[in-house]
Amino acid sequence: MPDGFDLACALMFLEASGCFGFMLAYTIQIMPKSLMAVPIETPPKDYGNTISNNIANTLHNLMIASAAVQAGGMVAGIMAHFTGYTLAGENYKAGPSIVNSYFANKDKKVELEDAEERRRIGKAFIHCMELRQKYIKLSCQCEQVTEIDCAYGDFNFRLESSGIYAVYNESKQRVSSSPTFSEFCTDLDFILDTIANGPVKTWAYRQLKYLDTKWQMNALENEHKELLQSRVVPHRDLYNVRKVDGHVHLASAMNEKHLLRFIKHKLKSEPDRVVIVRDGKTLTLHQVFESLNLTAYDLSIDTLDVHAEKDEYRRFDRLNLKYNPVGQSRLREIFLKTDNYINGAFFAEITKEVISDLEQTKYQMAEYRVSIYGHSSDEWDKLATWVVDNDIFSDNVRWLIQIPRLYNVYKANGIVSNFEQLLANIFGPLFEVTRDPSTHPKLHLFLQRVVGLDSVDDESKHECQLQMDLPLPREWDNDKAPPYAYYCYYLMANLCPLNQWRNICGYSTFAFRPHSGEAGSTDHLAAAFLSAQSINHGALLHKVPALQYLFYLQQIGLAMSPLSNNALFQVYKNIPFNKFFQRGLNTTLSTDDPLQFHYTREPLMEEYSVAAQIWKYTSVDMCELAKNSVIQSGFSKEEKRRWVGEHGPETEKTNIPESRLEYRHATLDKEKLKVLEMSRCG
Repeated sequence: MPDGFDLACALMFLEASGCFGFMLAYTIQIMPKSLMAVPIETPPKDYGNTISNNIANTLHNLMIASAAVQAGGMVAGIMAHFTGYTLAGENYKAGPSIVNSYFANKDKKVELEDAEERRRIGKAFIHCMELRQKYIKLSCQCEQVTEIDCAYGDFNFRLESSGIYAVYNESKQRVSSSPTFSEFCTDLDFILDTIANGPVKTWAYRQLKYLDTKWQMNALENEHKELLQSRVVPHRDLYNVRKVDGHVHLASAMNEKHLLRFIKHKLKSEPDRVVIVRDGKTLTLHQVFESLNLTAYDLSIDTLDVHAEKDEYRRFDRLNLKYNPVGQSRLREIFLKTDNYINGAFFAEITKEVISDLEQTKYQMAEYRVSIYGHSSDEWDKLATWVVDNDIFSDNVRWLIQIPRLYNVYKANGIVSNFEQLLANIFGPLFEVTRDPSTHPKLHLFLQRVVGLDSVDDESKHECQLQMDLPLPREWDNDKAPPYAYYCYYLMANLCPLNQWRNICGYSTFAFRPHSGEAGSTDHLAAAFLSAQSINHGALLHKVPALQYLFYLQQIGLAMSPLSNNALFQVYKNIPFNKFFQRGLNTTLSTDDPLQFHYTREPLMEEYSVAAQIWKYTSVDMCELAKNSVIQSGFSKEEKRRWVGEHGPETEKTNIPESRLEYRHATLDKEKLKVLEMSRCG
């Protein structure tokens, strides 16, 4: 008869080959009792020749039951039971199972491998956030800014061969700092590699799903309580909390009915005013419409044809044509341009009407975008003159400068010779007015209300990839368009010395807030993650879970426009805005182009009302979106504190219950701590 040692060896062999636990348990149950009392020190002499048929059958049954024993806990448990029961002879001394030891070592190895993977994921996220903070701090887009260690008045500047301006002191020592192009490319590659890594994507996706579930649990538990708490806050409701429309283009800030009424009024009140020059001849407003075979009576909403329809879906080129009333570019020049024969008089007048509507609401603010194209060095002075001379100032309004990515068009038409000239036209006047405000007095006054730069164009256009060996701006003299990330780098890199200088002089600084993630490549979002304070749109984040999670951890602002996206790129119910909001991303609503997408004189409230209907938002949800819009905006710190709270959001000013504020704060802190602990494990 075999002894206990031989049985243990046989069972170890079976474990290596694999068997189901229930088969092993069954075999143990039918094993002869005589086997169970054989001491390990006294094996029979006829060991090799007297194995009974019963034992042979038992071993045979064990062998044919092999299959996937890696569900190790089951086998290990049965083995522990087996050894404790069958090897309990008087000469046997109990000890740990060999199989248990094997599985314990294996589990420990898996645990160590898992800890190492989690550590790598955590360190990758931490490094990504450190890279972003480096660029945001250098470009002075945060509260802790980089200062130039020199006395005011000793500075000068010049455009370097790298395409980036530099600030020098009177000893001609460079005192400003900017990241290099190769450094940006290397860091961007790290971001792209991280968000494309399999384990990172899986972990981020699971965390986002966890945030979804956590939100649902919080809503089930606290939604009714939050509504009751918000009702007892005096004076505050959705209409009486500050809301900022952080993404709206001035040329389309009015609705179509407003524009139609204004055009008709001008046709009746100023028909003989000279408004344009064509083929060397001046034309009055009446003559312009006469050439179009139109009268004031003929005009209607349908004739104006400025609202986005089905034909504009996924056709960004057609949307741009909607800026032309009645399909005529000359009418756009007359009514919606700042630089024309009448010095933008009509555009200034209708803009002031739009701002007047805004002021009447008291609690609505806007950050209007106006264009600097970069094809001329006097654009800044012309724009500032238009604003100052027409007195287009309001406590409810701030300005952003949008820079269209149209270098290839300017180059093809012979307007600029290379990309460096475009950068010089954009940034040269800003450095000049910073050095000596008296050289551009109106621009200096206007810049006090400018809060940032934007980069705009159709993101779905084909472009080359960002690479270190791309030409410098001075050498980029072909008619091909630079990639999106190339624009991002050179705009952000030139903001670094400009903001550093303006900060030490006590002037306002500018944030970089580009359009990103509306269409095209998701790589645009990675470039914006490094270079931008906040972005407009960002809908494509739903395709990149790791990057979406980074946007959440860093609370990067997303000014999204669901009605715009619905008309151009995505059906409303499929737009990921609601997912982003529930997960806790810093997202808010904006209008983009009321002329094309809205119907009422309060387009921002139109956005809120449609979102509330589609996604069943409570008043607390909408007040939270309003609070986010204030935080994302470029209004001063003092104004934000007055509108939201002195030391963070306060219920009395935002109408958001403490329980909601605490939930958002605690959840974000927990996620940050989780990533930090992961980076230190192993």
